[in-house]
Amino acid sequence: MTSQALYRKWRPQTWDEVVSQEHIVRILKNAIRSDRVGHAYLFSGPRGTGKTTIARILARAVNCLDSDLGARPCDHCSNCIAMNEGRFLDIMEIDAASNTSVDDVRDLRDKINFSPTQGRMKVYIIDEVHMLSTAAFNALLKTLEEPPSHAMFILATTEIHKIPATVLSRCQHHEFRRIPVTDIVQWLQKICAEEKIDAHPDALTLIARQATGAMRDAISMLDQLSSNGEKITLQTAQNTLGVAANQAVIDLIGSITEYNTAEGLSALHKALDSGSDSRQLARQVVDYLRQLLILRLGTNESLEISSENRALMQQQCQKISTDRLVNMIRLFNQAAVDSRVGWHPGLNLELALAESCVEEKPVQVVEKLIEKIAAKKPEEFIAVDDDLEETEDQPLKVIIKKGQIPDPTVTKEEIERNWSKVRALIKQHDAILDATLNHAKLLYVRDGVLYLGFPREMIKNKVEENRKSLLWTSAAISNILGKPVGVSLTILRKRSAVADSSAGPLVDAALQMGGKLVVQK
Repeated sequence: MTSQALYRKWRPQTWDEVVSQEHIVRILKNAIRSDRVGHAYLFSGPRGTGKTTIARILARAVNCLDSDLGARPCDHCSNCIAMNEGRFLDIMEIDAASNTSVDDVRDLRDKINFSPTQGRMKVYIIDEVHMLSTAAFNALLKTLEEPPSHAMFILATTEIHKIPATVLSRCQHHEFRRIPVTDIVQWLQKICAEEKIDAHPDALTLIARQATGAMRDAISMLDQLSSNGEKITLQTAQNTLGVAANQAVIDLIGSITEYNTAEGLSALHKALDSGSDSRQLARQVVDYLRQLLILRLGTNESLEISSENRALMQQQCQKISTDRLVNMIRLFNQAAVDSRVGWHPGLNLELALAESCVEEKPVQVVEKLIEKIAAKKPEEFIAVDDDLEETEDQPLKVIIKKGQIPDPTVTKEEIERNWSKVRALIKQHDAILDATLNHAKLLYVRDGVLYLGFPREMIKNKVEENRKSLLWTSAAISNILGKPVGVSLTILRKRSAVADSSAGPLVDAALQMGGKLVVQK
């Protein structure tokens, strides 16, 4: 006799056995208790979170014969026994992936009018309903909106965005959430105790993490690991599931934080050579980087890590900027996705490692400059178009020194030639500021200060209110030109009154103060 898979054997049969979907269980139990069960439900959420399980429990509850509505399903009445044994004719489970056509839906629609043969309700559970064709959905709409009094629909999907709005509006929608690691571990421990499976707690935690919130996946992995008949250790779980040791990931991240590409490649190849799956390793790196990011942002209560690892990760957080962490997460996450189709298992990881170890770009240096200037006390500031604080950061060559007059040799033509480079540098840091500068006109340069004109005072004030915007603009121009350049903002009084720079700075200044050009005839 063939043994039953653990995930089927341990599928919840009652409301109390359902794990981590209390928000849905509570609503459905109250509906049954008050005899106000809807005619159509839509269950959505990640795989393995209990959608089909709860659909079956609900179908059994509406056909249970127990006089106590709150006790349904009772598992004792004749209907419950028949449903548990799979010989109840009024509960139909349909796989939409195999019945996608409009003819399948029409056949269902024709049969639904027949009265139930055993129970009170005919229940149709349609799994993966998003696989239905558009024509099939349209054929189902009217029946879904006004089914016979003895009929009930329960739709389940992992891709809610593919469900037409017309279907959504006709169903009670319940969103299933991923199951927390702690809840999965507790359920696995219960299974191990009942099934006499010897498993180390660390191994169960690893299984729970690899399941990514899917209880069915976790139980299947436990079933796979228990097949060897030996104790399930952490090492056994890592080898079987293709997961790298935690130390390998720590070594890899440590090398990246120090910009040590050689050591990083060595740690990467060591993990892959030991049997770790490249995609799985990329996922582990992403998870570790995510934890670093959360620690750096200061919200670490939700992290399930040991005190030893927490101390190490805190040290690593201090060596890496938030922007770099975010970029690394993107790189390794993309590596995990690309590993499905890459011809070499480790190539995408190597590329992600190489890009992560590239030295910071000039824009990142400018960011540090801004942080440094922003940390100054207000009384240490002098107007941007007068003086700026000195910096030693590179490759920024010069910023206007305190008490120093901007370079008078700077010309408007020189800035115009390099304006695209200045804008590109600004855009990397602040896309909103760059977009705002689309409205600015380079008026003239006087005594090393660039005067920018804006058509409306609102736009000008928006830039002035954020001191970093002015600092950024001045820093970017000074960096590109290699000369100290100040920035001042003004209003374009009249677009036609803006003279060309050839008219001279005095004329330009007079126009901006409200003067007019008078043409002598």
